Parts: sequence; structure tokens; C-alpha cells
Amino acid sequence: MIITRTPFRISFAGGGSDLPSFYCHEQGAVLSTTIDKYMYIVIHPFFGGNKIQLKYSQTELVENIDEIKHPILREALKIYGLQGVDINSIADIPSGTGMGSSSSFTVGLLNAIRAYIGKFSSAEKLAKLACHVEIDLIGSPIGKQDQYAAAYGGLNFISFHQDESVKVEKIIMNPVIKKQLEDNLILVYVGGRHSSNVILKAQSSSFIEKEKFNMQKRMVTLAYNLKDSLQSNNLDDFGHILHEGWILKQSMAKGISNSHISDIYEHGLKAGALGGKLLGAGGAGFILFYCPKEKQENFHKQMAQLPKLRFSFENSGSQVIYIGDKLF
Repeated sequence: MIITRTPFRISFAGGGSDLPSFYCHEQGAVLSTTIDKYMYIVIHPFFGGNKIQLKYSQTELVENIDEIKHPILREALKIYGLQGVDINSIADIPSGTGMGSSSSFTVGLLNAIRAYIGKFSSAEKLAKLACHVEIDLIGSPIGKQDQYAAAYGGLNFISFHQDESVKVEKIIMNPVIKKQLEDNLILVYVGGRHSSNVILKAQSSSFIEKEKFNMQKRMVTLAYNLKDSLQSNNLDDFGHILHEGWILKQSMAKGISNSHISDIYEHGLKAGALGGKLLGAGGAGFILFYCPKEKQENFHKQMAQLPKLRFSFENSGSQVIYIGDKLF
């Protein structure tokens, strides 16, 4: 039996620039961190012989790989021709809430499969392979930031280049200031689930418009500005950068925001937050607010009707956390 644990991520700035319709023309960059909420993948021999049993939001029992309905499971197993296994997934947070759960699933699954057949997996290997599965084999209209965030883990500046290469740079901060940053971030659940594929496809198409492309360039600049601020142990600009990025993002495509999300966001600013953004492609999930500690008592009082998610930064990427003997 193999068990992997792969973190979810929250993105601060630059989202959308990891789409090929942007970075093939202009270098993209995002700044994000992984958090202590995870996707767990369990793989072990299937008791019933050479069949494949899969348990996620549904249960599948098939004779061969081509019968698998779940596209990520099907394509990942096809790469290695792996039969006779039972695979289960468990997540701390539901899918479609803006934390890169799909890519965390893919990275964790590939890590588990490769460990099961005795192969070591570097973060770079897992990230590239996850991108290949999701983008090349399945054809999802998504970018690369989630796969690299899940594989590497930590607080990172990730850049995307015209030659398809990706560079991951760790953000080094004073531990006291980094803890202050962590303490100033609040996740508020606004509900619902989104289809990131639909929103990202629309956002990608919008880059043919010069105005939208220039907006995305400005969002990349914000990622660089945020990198400089954090590496200088300066949090003064953090809320402002989140806010400006959110304003720009809403203009990129329909479905990114709605009146419900806008009302909650405005209410959060009035309650003391200096800025924030909706996580993921948009439409649903979690709003990340930056609220200084001295204003958080009023913030929580004014936002008491909405669920909050406690979290901490996670420094590790996808890991194999259990290796057991094969039972059958």
C-alpha cells in the first residue's frame, strides 16, 4: 500500500499568466503558497485479481484501463499500463473551490502510482508529468501553476516561459514576518463550485484583445512587485496588490465574479481588510482577505455569518507518507 499527501494552494498574484495563450507571447509569473489542506491518494493491490477499482466522488470497477470514466485516472494509469489496483482519494476541501484540487489530485496520483511501481519522483518530474496528463492528454484549457505549486510546495514565485520551461523560485523571508503574513490572511467561504475549465477557456480567448492582454501583463507586474516586497520583508503593499489584482481579474472574463461575491468582498473591506481576491478561476469557493491583526476582531464580528477556514502555510510539496507491504 502507498499513501501520498499533496497540498492545496492559494495564489496571490499573476493568475492567468500560466496559460499558453499568454506566456507564449509574454513571460508569465505567479506568486503562490501551499497550505496545510491536502489531497490524499491511497493505492494498493485489488483483491479481485486484475480488475481496477477506483473510489473518488464515484466508484468504478472495470476490467481494463480504457473503460475508466475519470479522465485523469484513466490517462495516468495508461501511461504505466497498471492493472489490478484499488485507488482511493480523500480531500480536506471539496473540488471546485479555487485551491487547485484537480492538479493536487493529478500530482498526488502520479506520485502514488510511480512509488507503487518503485520509481522515485522529483518535484520537477511530477509537475511536468501532471501538466502532460491534464493539458496534453486530456486537453483541459488550464495553465501550469497548480501542478508546480502542488509538486514543489512552499511560498514560491513561479515563472512561465515561451519555450515551455517553468522556473520555481522559493521566497525567502524573515520567519517572524512570514508568520505575520500568515496571521493576516483570512479565508472566507462564499459557497458554490465553479467550472474552472469554462472560465479559463474564456479568459484565454480574451487575450486576443489588446486591452485584456495588457491587463494580464499588469497582473504579472503585480506578481513581481509582490515578490520584491516579500523578499524585503515588507507587508505594507500586500493588501493593495491583492486588491488591484482582483479588480483586474474581474475584467478578464464573464463568470469570474457575481453580485454575491462582490457584496461579500466589499463587506470585508469595510470590516477592516486592506484587500483580497477570490481564489481560483472564479465564480465560487473562497475569498482570501488580507486583514491586519489589530483589525481582525472587528472583521470577524462583521463577517460572523460566513464560514472561515483556518490554515497554515505548508513548506512541502507532494509526499509519500506511507509505504506498506503488498498484501496479495
